[in-house]
Amino acid sequence: MDISVSDTSRVGRSTPARPFLSTARGTLTLTLLCAVAFLDFVDASIVNIALPDMRSDLDISVQELQWVPSAYLLTYGGFMLLGGRLADLLGRRRVLVTGTVVIGLSSLIGGFAGSAEVLIGARLAQGVGAALMLPAALSILTTTFEEGPERHTALGVWAGVGGLASAVGVFLGGVLTEGPGWRWVLFVNPVACALVLPAVFALIPGDRRRARFANFDVAGSVLGTGGMLLLVYALVEAPDQGWGSARTIAGFAGAFVLIVAFVINEQRSPHPLLPLSIFRVRGLAAANVTGLIAFAGLIAMFFFLTLYMQNVLGYSPIQTGAAYLPLCLGVGVAAGVCSQLLTRTGTRPVVVVGALVASAGLYLLSRIPVDGSYLSDLLPGLMIVSFGLGAVFVGVTTAANAGVPAGEAGLAAALLNASQQVGSALGLAIFAAIATSHSQHLLEANSPVPEALTLGFQRALLTGSIFLVAAAVIGLRTGNAHGDGEHRTN
Repeated sequence: MDISVSDTSRVGRSTPARPFLSTARGTLTLTLLCAVAFLDFVDASIVNIALPDMRSDLDISVQELQWVPSAYLLTYGGFMLLGGRLADLLGRRRVLVTGTVVIGLSSLIGGFAGSAEVLIGARLAQGVGAALMLPAALSILTTTFEEGPERHTALGVWAGVGGLASAVGVFLGGVLTEGPGWRWVLFVNPVACALVLPAVFALIPGDRRRARFANFDVAGSVLGTGGMLLLVYALVEAPDQGWGSARTIAGFAGAFVLIVAFVINEQRSPHPLLPLSIFRVRGLAAANVTGLIAFAGLIAMFFFLTLYMQNVLGYSPIQTGAAYLPLCLGVGVAAGVCSQLLTRTGTRPVVVVGALVASAGLYLLSRIPVDGSYLSDLLPGLMIVSFGLGAVFVGVTTAANAGVPAGEAGLAAALLNASQQVGSALGLAIFAAIATSHSQHLLEANSPVPEALTLGFQRALLTGSIFLVAAAVIGLRTGNAHGDGEHRTN
């Protein structure tokens, strides 16, 4: 049973005089959906600069501290597939509202946390809320705006906001941490959610019916969510436990077994959580894999450059955050330009060129010196990455949603975002191991700490650059959506 926003949002305007996006209601609807995306993407990065203050205030151990960002990533990626399918079956507005309430309440609890356990628990709940919100919002967007230039423009704005939020989150985290304190990186969410909820009820049409419980694939939900949770958990823990440790191997083996069992269940279930027929949409699988590999390299950049600026160059939290502001501008410009290029060139050239440009920027950043200067050593690479990042966001988001039936829009959105979250976890796990191993080797050879850290960061950033070249190669297999509802191969 499908509950499609397009079933309700276009009542009375089946032959509109002008595109919905050009109306005041259409503009407000897109603004609301982008605000939801901004809230979710910011949550993934806003706490990073506040971590030292959290550790000092709550007396958190280093091992516990890593779970403040990782807990959000764990449930965000683990529940994304389930959240997207629930949006298709139960109604997108219902799921969007539920996720917004969960994020608002869990953030409020986290802001008042007096212990590591409460803070980490709140972050776990935040991830669940985000896994409900994001696919619901993206599927509302793809079913509300018509296939073609209108949807490309909407997706371009959405993707640009997503890229901006990843960088703006670091800046906001620095401003709030040095200003009212680290708790406000969590307190801003309830305020934002209180503004979003009335707008959702005012602008998003209500869901007319709900699916029967018999339509839920309970076994698939358990197996799929369990497999994703275990996979992300194993990736997060691997750098500390060791890639060859029994615990890490057992984690990956368990995730593999659960995912294989999930696929077998989906083939046999009359109402699968993940209808495998969705992969018949041309280029969808390649678009998701491209997003996974690209995110692995790009998200790691924020992590290692933040450590470099604070631990080697001695930047304050607010200085570190401000360093990313030019990148925000570049992402916005690139996203706007690329959303207009899609109709002419298709998504494939945008994805491939964007990944190569981002790879070149990361390569330049991998040459950062111990006594680096922002203007000469960081800014040029950041600006090059920003143009590539904006292009990759727009191209992959459009390619992964093109040609998907309205009844599976939530599922397509969930697949894209789940692949990006798994990519983030994969990248941080691999690159952290590379950086730590190289830095530790240098420290044992009596190298100065700043030099050892910098050379470790250099190696991690270089590996990220290689990942983006791989993403460009895989991007050649993505569908080439032009905006007319068709994939072309030219």
